[in-house]
Amino acid sequence: MSAGFDRRRFRAMLVKEARQIVRDPSTFLIAFVLPILLIFLFGFGVNLDTARTDIGLSRQDDGAAARALAGAFQHSRWFAVRQTGAIEPLENALVAGEVHGIVVIPNGFSREAAAGGGDIQVITDGSSPNTAGFVASYADGVRASWAAARAAERGQPAAPPIALVPRFWFNPALASRYFLVPGAIAIVMTMIGSLLTALIIAREWERGTMEAIMATPLGMGEFIASKVIPYFLLGIGSMTVCTLIAIAVFGVPLRGSPLALLVIASAFLIPALGLGLLISATTKNQFVASQIALLTAFLPGMLLSGFLFEIPSMPRWVQAITYAVPARYLIPPLQTVFAAGDNWGLFLPDIAAMLGFGLLFFTLAIRANRRRIA
Repeated sequence: MSAGFDRRRFRAMLVKEARQIVRDPSTFLIAFVLPILLIFLFGFGVNLDTARTDIGLSRQDDGAAARALAGAFQHSRWFAVRQTGAIEPLENALVAGEVHGIVVIPNGFSREAAAGGGDIQVITDGSSPNTAGFVASYADGVRASWAAARAAERGQPAAPPIALVPRFWFNPALASRYFLVPGAIAIVMTMIGSLLTALIIAREWERGTMEAIMATPLGMGEFIASKVIPYFLLGIGSMTVCTLIAIAVFGVPLRGSPLALLVIASAFLIPALGLGLLISATTKNQFVASQIALLTAFLPGMLLSGFLFEIPSMPRWVQAITYAVPARYLIPPLQTVFAAGDNWGLFLPDIAAMLGFGLLFFTLAIRANRRRIA
């Protein structure tokens, strides 16, 4: 039976858990080595930027207008151009994935351009819809810019009365790492919070030490707190290391305050740790616990949080499921604090949602353990 809170006993449990972490090399691999690998993977390996896309250019006309348009494509900052006369080699390159589109300047283009017309053909790989849409849009943009410059040389109107001047807030360079790297930090925190804590109670059962703990007057609050606090600090430490790498290595700006980042990270670690404890308490097996943690925390955090795929673009029923994913409430404030700064009006609803999930998971974890520990 529990004899009430005892500071000395609680301190001993904390020391015991800390020593267990130090003696287990896999904990440090998951807490520090794997997060660093993920940060570098998403920072360098995953690139959603659209500049310098490889395309093929088949110029089948030798007139001045065709040569000038081909030169416009060659000097475009959006494309890396492979130019040929015949289209057949480029078709093979498109099938092989060596180029992502083909621009065809057909025979007779210069004659039609002199008469005020002229069409080109753009062939794209429909198996990659985003890249195909980019190639088609920017190829038409290069053609339109060339046509406007040609019209200006002839003294004709070069631009419509209303011109669109885009302005990009928060990420003027449109660098994908500015939102991929903060999102990767969220995935790291999901992994640290859920995967590591999913193993701790199951480990006690597998090693036979849970029976000894059950024989002590240890209270449920002391037991849960002694398990959570070391991994909470470990998660904050891992988040700090990843943040420093994001700023120093990838140049991601932190426009918000470290305090806001700490509050957001702490709020998310509560449901992450609670979910891990719930999984660990109900499985009693480390392998099963780790697999369930991957299925219920890591994969939903990767796919349904808005990190890689925008939630509004998902089907309605999938959008409804995302409301049950705690990482969904972490990605927006985390990216905001990096890209835009502190906005507590946006942060507080998401923080409240994460704390609500944490309360639910910890309540279920305590009830799952109550049958086993007095």
